[in-house]
Amino acid sequence: MKRLTLKQKKSLIGYSFIAPWLIGFIIFTAYPLGYSLFLSFQEVKIKPTGIATSFIGMGNYEYAFAVDALFIQKLLDFLEEIVISVPIIIVFSLIIALLLNQKIRFKGLFRTIFFLPVIITSGPVIQELMNQGVTAIPSIKDYAIFQMMMTNTEGFLNSIIIYLMDNLIVILWFSGVQILIFLAALQKMDKQIYEAAKIDGASKWELFWKITLPTLFPMIIVNLIYTIVTYSIFALNPVVGHIQSNMFQIDTGFGYASALSWIYFIIIALVLVISVGLISIRSNRKYG
Repeated sequence: MKRLTLKQKKSLIGYSFIAPWLIGFIIFTAYPLGYSLFLSFQEVKIKPTGIATSFIGMGNYEYAFAVDALFIQKLLDFLEEIVISVPIIIVFSLIIALLLNQKIRFKGLFRTIFFLPVIITSGPVIQELMNQGVTAIPSIKDYAIFQMMMTNTEGFLNSIIIYLMDNLIVILWFSGVQILIFLAALQKMDKQIYEAAKIDGASKWELFWKITLPTLFPMIIVNLIYTIVTYSIFALNPVVGHIQSNMFQIDTGFGYASALSWIYFIIIALVLVISVGLISIRSNRKYG
């Protein structure tokens, strides 16, 4: 038997380290994904003998777009929520990270406070907070500034303002990880660049727009992707709830729920591609 070379031995060692992950991915991720895609083209019936499937082609997908108006409405509401919430989360996270990067006392305590919601934002906790009205600013609609904004705006802007007032706490609750990512990037920046810019007469405003923001652009992309994915898989997401409710219904079942899941996955993937593409194009034009 031919002896292994040093390169082959190192390759085997590397493969042995990643083998548990590969096996787990194939069994617990790849196979369920493939099976759900198979079920999306089937009519699935649960019988005492097991799962019975019959091929119906694109029937489940046609039903989702042509008959299930509730799914389309929840999907559109979710997309509108993404458009409003994600930019707010990114901007808020960046502002808090910039503040925490300053020389202030109890910096570690503040980081813990902002990250704490990430640990406890499970579905039941958020649901209970919503039921108690904690996720909205108390009596904000009675304030004169709110009434003035509602009077001077109309249509889509009104709906945005109302949505922000009703969900502002929840939106800020999703910012913990993003703050840490921005903060880590800020702490890695070369201070000599800022010192050189200050010697040339650059103001703090110019330092932010010309040095800080362009340097943070890769982290903005990371946080954008993370925020969209986190928002899309959150337990209280209405689209996810609609998919789950169809899993055990007699007239729909696993086949239809699988089709809804793949539709939702494709739409989220398109949202990610479009969002990252738009911000990349805009950044290249501005900083490239």
